[in-house]
Amino acid sequence: MNKDNIIIGRWLLLGVAMLTIQVLLGGITRLTGSGLSMTEWKPIIGMIPPLSEVEWQIAFDKYKQIAQFKFLNQDFLIRDFKFIFFWEWFHRNWAHFISFTFIFPFIYFLKKGMIKKHMILPLLGLFVLGAAQGFIGKIMVDSGLNDEDLYVSHIRLAVHFISAMVLICATCWYAFTFMFEPKDFVIDVKLRNFTIVLFALIFIQLTYGAFMAGLKAATVAPTWPSINGEYFPASILSKSLVNHPINIHFVHRMLAYLIFGLVIYWTYKLNKINTIGVFNRFKKLPFILVFLQLVLGICAVVFSTHTVRNSFGLFEWFAQLHQLIAMLLVMSILLLLYLLQNSKKSV
Repeated sequence: MNKDNIIIGRWLLLGVAMLTIQVLLGGITRLTGSGLSMTEWKPIIGMIPPLSEVEWQIAFDKYKQIAQFKFLNQDFLIRDFKFIFFWEWFHRNWAHFISFTFIFPFIYFLKKGMIKKHMILPLLGLFVLGAAQGFIGKIMVDSGLNDEDLYVSHIRLAVHFISAMVLICATCWYAFTFMFEPKDFVIDVKLRNFTIVLFALIFIQLTYGAFMAGLKAATVAPTWPSINGEYFPASILSKSLVNHPINIHFVHRMLAYLIFGLVIYWTYKLNKINTIGVFNRFKKLPFILVFLQLVLGICAVVFSTHTVRNSFGLFEWFAQLHQLIAMLLVMSILLLLYLLQNSKKSV
């Protein structure tokens, strides 16, 4: 395999790791209630936090103008504000760090001739997707900077999260093109098509997971296996499936059970393929991850009422691990999807 290709592939996978950390930082920001602490969007100047008590007080006074402070955090002192400000500031500046990690190696690899002409457009496309993610984040935050809403819109939160996952998957997929050779591929049309359906279903589940987070829907039914004593909520027939917390909770659970069953069947089919190498090493990983994901989801629901405002306890740890395993599950299935091919021509 070409040495330059391996370097490019590893550079892209480094980007995937950094993007994964960024999503986790977004999760910490949400779980600690930090997302609305920076009321102004200043991509360059905002990299520098307040440096004096006067500057801190100005930033705090701006936060006091929004509903989240007025109706939820009115007892905040400046030290409490500094805590939530840090996480949002770190989240935004990690995004800047990612952009630097992309731009400077890109220029270096281009000058060295390691990046060929046909690679330039896809790489720039990834950069544009990353920049767009920043603007989507701004639109999301703006939805909570008012006199009425305590949190950002759960719809915009879902768009922000899913667009981040699209960026991670696109970067992963392009990295794979540099990392694998024809000998690593497996030809199975039916199984590949099944994997595509499974992958799409998981993205729907991720969307509902974001709805759950945005509406804090775990707290409305902190019971398992029932949903507040019911297995089929009456509201499912009369209320919205994208705005009503109980309905969102129900759909998220049902999709989890469905995906778990499909992954069991899928893993059974994968294990019937006799091969060596990368495919063989990773074919059981999604099952392990989806099992962990189910357990962590149940724990997050049961402990959802054990929260302390603007802190990190058991529920927050379960919720954060639930999100991490979800991302690893997506990437593991994406890897196997890449290795499964329709025909030898596609290799």
